[in-house]
Amino acid sequence: MDQELVGGEFADERLGKRFRAVLQDLSEATAESIPLACQDWANTKAAYRFFANARVTEADILAGHFRSTRERFAGTVGPILVLHDTTEFSYRRNNIGLLHQPKYGPDERWRREHPLCGISMHSSLVVTPAGLPLGLAAAKFWTRKEFKGCNALKRTINPTRVPIEEKESLRWLQNLQQATQRLGDARRCVHVGDRASDIFELFCAAQEAGTHFLVRTSVNRLAEEGWTTVAEEMAAVAVKGLHRLEVRDKKGQVSTVVLELKYHRLRILPPVGKRRRYQALTLTVIHAQEQGTPQGREKIDWKLLTDLPVASPQAAIEKLQWYALRWKIEVFHKIMKSGCKVEASRLRTAERLVNLLATCCILSWRIFWMTMINREQPAAAPTVALTQMELDLLDHLVADRADRMPAMKTLTHYLTKIARLGGYLARTHDPDPGNIVIWRGLSRLTDIALGFSLHAKNVGN
Repeated sequence: MDQELVGGEFADERLGKRFRAVLQDLSEATAESIPLACQDWANTKAAYRFFANARVTEADILAGHFRSTRERFAGTVGPILVLHDTTEFSYRRNNIGLLHQPKYGPDERWRREHPLCGISMHSSLVVTPAGLPLGLAAAKFWTRKEFKGCNALKRTINPTRVPIEEKESLRWLQNLQQATQRLGDARRCVHVGDRASDIFELFCAAQEAGTHFLVRTSVNRLAEEGWTTVAEEMAAVAVKGLHRLEVRDKKGQVSTVVLELKYHRLRILPPVGKRRRYQALTLTVIHAQEQGTPQGREKIDWKLLTDLPVASPQAAIEKLQWYALRWKIEVFHKIMKSGCKVEASRLRTAERLVNLLATCCILSWRIFWMTMINREQPAAAPTVALTQMELDLLDHLVADRADRMPAMKTLTHYLTKIARLGGYLARTHDPDPGNIVIWRGLSRLTDIALGFSLHAKNVGN
């Protein structure tokens, strides 16, 4: 955890020391309130003052983590995915800021008068093609002072003619630019986003930054010389390959499906109202559509857009697998909400909550990283993530099974022990432990390590 602090600079050296103490307390009591994590009134009051300090910003808190993400990125080779997505943290306090109008309620007037309050976060998570999270490369927090209502605006304003600088969608461009600059090697980055990122300005920003993108498209743009559309062009493209994969329905039933693959390089035109500002781009369109009609789930129908060339079915499948990893950022946000329980915080202002959210970004990444490195690098040395005292305690607390005694005790061996402390049964056919049992086990291990240290100190006296 100390590695995520190196390089971070605060306005006062004492603030850096306090942040280190707050981060340590929260990491040792994941999902607990600040008073429970800090244990006494003095430390609790100090934590509250830190989050409320006007000289502390989310940029200060995340600066060390961004630097560590860059170092982990530099230690890899080949393409690296930067996953982008927006999430919302809801709080029942009117002074926090607005999110949006609720979808459900007694009537439309009630929904207008009872908007949801909270903070929005747009994050950019760096992961390897194998799914190992390297850390955040950018994060943006904001609240709304008033809710304008997008659907109402569409009746009077053509959204495609509004400059991107006047839209909240600008966050996609800002995070792409900031993440690319922080990582330092634009050519290795592939920025991945869902249909909300299907923005022509984003494609142009990626081209200007010298980086790459892969997004799920939802807009049927004009193509070639303007006399046809992307959908019309792709309808005329023959199926170039098939891809088999296993999927689960809502009941967890596994079935094998076959995807028909199409891909084609097209000249994509910008929106009509923005052609003076932006030039046409030559991009690759990938369509993956499931054969037949499935039962119990939606039909797979992915339409992807990328600046990368695709010359074979294998290359198209690679891009589909990269996009499938976009779910990793959803898991990261889930850890923040369910693991760190940030929406249960009682801090009273948006500024304090943003500082807490930035701190929990680091904690959530660590939990996620420990879960995934267990799967992606099972032979890694245990000292990569654990101290020698923690390893000794795990050997004492969780006995090795005689029929599963490993030839070498790797990180996976000890992370499984941590998961067992969190309730993981570790049966032969059980899947790899998930984030919840990992953070439960880590929390228990921290308490046990604290008790052991106090006992050793008392015995020494």
